[in-house]
Amino acid sequence: MLLGMMFDRGTYKKLYSYRHLINGFAVHISPEQAETLRGAPGVKSVEKDWKVRRLTTHTPQFLGLPTGVWPTGGGFDRAGEDIVIAFVDSGIYPHHPSFSTHNTEPYGPVLRYRGKCEVDPDTKRDFCNGKIVGAQHFAEAAKMAGAFNPGIDFDSPLDGDGHGSHTAAIAAGNNGVLVRMHGFEYGRASGMAPRARIAVYKALYRIFGGFVADVVAAIDQAVHDGVDVLNLSVGPNSPGAATKTTFLNPFDTALLSAVKAGVFVAQAAGNGGPFPKTLLSYSPWIASVAAAVDDRTYKNHLTLGNGKILAGIGLSPATHANRTFTFVAANDVLLDSSVTKYSPCDCQRPEVLNKNLVAGNILLCGYSFNFASGTASIKRVSETAKILGAVGFVLAVENASPGTKYDPVPVGIPGILITDVSKSMELIDYYNISTPRDWTGRVKNFKAVGSIGESLKPILHKSAPQVALFSARGPNIKDYSFQDADLLKPDILAPGSLIWSAWAPNGTDEADYAGIAALLKQKHPHWSPAAIKSALMTTSTTLDRTERPLQAQQFSESGTMSLVPATPFDFGSGHVNPRAALDPGLVFDAGYEDYIGFLCTTPGIDAHEIRNYTNSPCNYTLGHPWNLNIPSITISHLMGTQTVTRTVTNVAKEETYVITGRMAPAIAIDTNPPAMTLRPGASGKFSVTLTVRSATGAYSFGEILMKGSRGHKVRIPIVAMGFDR
Repeated sequence: MLLGMMFDRGTYKKLYSYRHLINGFAVHISPEQAETLRGAPGVKSVEKDWKVRRLTTHTPQFLGLPTGVWPTGGGFDRAGEDIVIAFVDSGIYPHHPSFSTHNTEPYGPVLRYRGKCEVDPDTKRDFCNGKIVGAQHFAEAAKMAGAFNPGIDFDSPLDGDGHGSHTAAIAAGNNGVLVRMHGFEYGRASGMAPRARIAVYKALYRIFGGFVADVVAAIDQAVHDGVDVLNLSVGPNSPGAATKTTFLNPFDTALLSAVKAGVFVAQAAGNGGPFPKTLLSYSPWIASVAAAVDDRTYKNHLTLGNGKILAGIGLSPATHANRTFTFVAANDVLLDSSVTKYSPCDCQRPEVLNKNLVAGNILLCGYSFNFASGTASIKRVSETAKILGAVGFVLAVENASPGTKYDPVPVGIPGILITDVSKSMELIDYYNISTPRDWTGRVKNFKAVGSIGESLKPILHKSAPQVALFSARGPNIKDYSFQDADLLKPDILAPGSLIWSAWAPNGTDEADYAGIAALLKQKHPHWSPAAIKSALMTTSTTLDRTERPLQAQQFSESGTMSLVPATPFDFGSGHVNPRAALDPGLVFDAGYEDYIGFLCTTPGIDAHEIRNYTNSPCNYTLGHPWNLNIPSITISHLMGTQTVTRTVTNVAKEETYVITGRMAPAIAIDTNPPAMTLRPGASGKFSVTLTVRSATGAYSFGEILMKGSRGHKVRIPIVAMGFDR
């Protein structure tokens, strides 16, 4: 009605009405019309749409799920039963065995879920099967922006990328699905909550990511449909200049309303690591998940004719036993020297290489920037090698660019990726010494030889988990001038790198704990989203498998990867421990009013703006944002002495807790009371006093430990930077 009154028909196109989480709509209009709309009576705010980016055989055992958690949910055949997880992602490939219902006990209807199933325009079949209970797609904003390509993006819930199927399988895929690639078996995969239902809300697309207008429409619909858990593999690119704070925009406000409705929201922290302040998940009502490297690597080796053995990674069979094969470099087998403009050394185009020289040999290729940028792929190298009749391929990294993560890609022919630059140089030196050339530089004959080992079986490491190189890091920011927030992010670390699970055949990597949240929701159906998040955080661990402090992958000065001691800015409260989270002893609970109080207390946020977005007045203040009742304490600018309070609620039997605090030497810590006894369901308050001893200009880390007489342990991290008065 408003649009019809203000603008001529045909000058605008309404894309969505938001009816449930925010009261508003998305419309395609000119900048002048947007200004007119901004001044109209009754219009609280007008935001320009912006882009978002999209950020397991072994993982359930690594988390202790099969023996530790599943039996309490009735065993793996009942784990997650009747919990609905919504995936706001790139869609789903419904025919994958991870989502099949053929060999499982029948799924009954979930009466409280009212989502719909779209029909595939090509096959005329719907996407649901009892396991998948809803499938919808949202692309109006992408279409209006001219970004949508129906040929590769699919105008349906079908996964055009692989990522959506992957995350759905990690969280809720069937138990015991055989992983087969190229005829080789890699074990059995299972989701975290194998009996949970999957509701698909496709709003992300392969090439361009997505748009906030589409993502908010997907979230709005999912919460209305009655989902329990919302899994977001999406983070906003920096919003427009109009958005001052990271916590208050249509995306985060929609998620605040979702939490108000009782939905647990998990969001990937981002993949801009290992650099500080790269997080894309900011708000306290969201569970922001950092990515850990699991404890598997697929190591491989290349044996050279001079007896040297070079380490690398791969997922491939070996070359023929007891034989060596001749190496031929892509640059030396070009059909025509004019094709160098195609950077032929990355072996993406078989038509520019001479098949007669490659057939029966091992093809040497270079790992160029094109691989890091996504325009070249290892899969394509293996296809090139196959087409040219090579027995295998070697991909050598000649210069490491910061931020590159090398994941082994399953290939059907022998192949290896040499990631260490010094090892690549040894290979290149050996090849050059062994390959005589004429005065023009053309090869006379190929004399360098070698063989590729097998890497179908993983090596399991005790030093796991580690914070993945690409996982986004804190400190959290409260605005887009990158001012530090008094709120710790990420919240928790969960396995995210190299998880085997369903990839759509049309097809990067995501930390998951939507599936684990589903297991908690199944056991404790009346817990608030904050209580579930608290249970996951306070029971997490800061030690690796060898009982040493967690480490984070980082760059050394030379640009190679090294390990450094991890901090809460890398892992939040620690690595998730689902078994302990089911019985946390105490929870730090918070609700909608508390989050409004946090917004009203955060400096730089205008009370008018809060009211515009939430329709809530600032009647309730916390004094300081760090008083929000969450299981972490962060003071970005500590002057003199500051006292912080927290309230815990007992969700177990009566227990006495002894409270102690530890802090780095620059800041003194005191806790009060030293102990408390709580009956079932009762709450108690404690305070933490922090005093600056020396202003170091750097963050200090510490923790509060609450040890219960019945064996419960509750731990919360503390982060503070002290300044002179």
